[in-house]
Amino acid sequence: MRIQSPSLSELHAFAQAARLGSYTLAAEQLSVTQGAISRAIARLEEHLGFALFERQGRRSVLSTAGRQYLDAIGPAIFTIESATAAMRRRRSGRQLRLSVPPTLFSHWLIPRLPDFTARHPGTVLSFAPYRRDDPLTDPQTDAWVRIGADPWPDQLAADYLVGQDLVPICRPQDVEGAQAIRRPEDLMARPLLAHTNYPDNWARWFSKMGCEDLCPAPVADFEQVTLLVQAVIAGMGVAVVQRCLIEEDLASGRIVVPVQRAFRIERGYFLCRPAQRPASAELQDFRHWVLEQAALDRAAQPLGNAAELP
Repeated sequence: MRIQSPSLSELHAFAQAARLGSYTLAAEQLSVTQGAISRAIARLEEHLGFALFERQGRRSVLSTAGRQYLDAIGPAIFTIESATAAMRRRRSGRQLRLSVPPTLFSHWLIPRLPDFTARHPGTVLSFAPYRRDDPLTDPQTDAWVRIGADPWPDQLAADYLVGQDLVPICRPQDVEGAQAIRRPEDLMARPLLAHTNYPDNWARWFSKMGCEDLCPAPVADFEQVTLLVQAVIAGMGVAVVQRCLIEEDLASGRIVVPVQRAFRIERGYFLCRPAQRPASAELQDFRHWVLEQAALDRAAQPLGNAAELP
């Protein structure tokens, strides 16, 4: 049987030029010359019998046929790269590389990791830098924890962990005395603090609690949960946050949950990996362990009457 496929070097040149929109940038990415990229793509076009790119000014833009070809071969190139990277890591021992948002990492995952390392002493953990715009395709990274909601794209396999339960928080002294917070309506009389990325959390929480009055506007917002909690401790007001991110502050008594009713939102933290990439034994161990930890965490929450968000 005659092999119909072109060489991998030609396919890599084409894929990188398509992704970056530039022969020059593709050459830098692959550590070759711009001429080498141009010649590789010319050979590929001759082999296929059609043009892969069209020139638009200084940019090389995929033709319709080029886009169809990239869609067809892209997953195969990714699979080859992933398998090769996995085998190279296996040669150097049992390693697992993860990417985790810093807030969940410090507040929820790190306190539990000693249990994982005790159970799997032969697995070396490595953590990739967190990037909000990460496409989750790096072959050197085994899995990512990301905040999102179902349904996820078909190319990702995602398991829900924690983060869908939102609760109000305040200082311990705010639940004492004549002006104590006891009902959802009592929180409306306090200054409301919000997360910068989710300013409508308070309005949604009050609505699910059955409060008919118009929700007051937050008096301040904070981009990090840590700063939001510190503002509550300092007495600036009350906040509504994901329960999984405040375990230590609750245990220490620095803050309390004045109304023991959760509001379940659609977004949360998910363990994600490319669906086409086989999970290594180390990733399978971690997935089993972290799902167990998440289940224990949810079972331990003393909150009742959770309001579901459609």
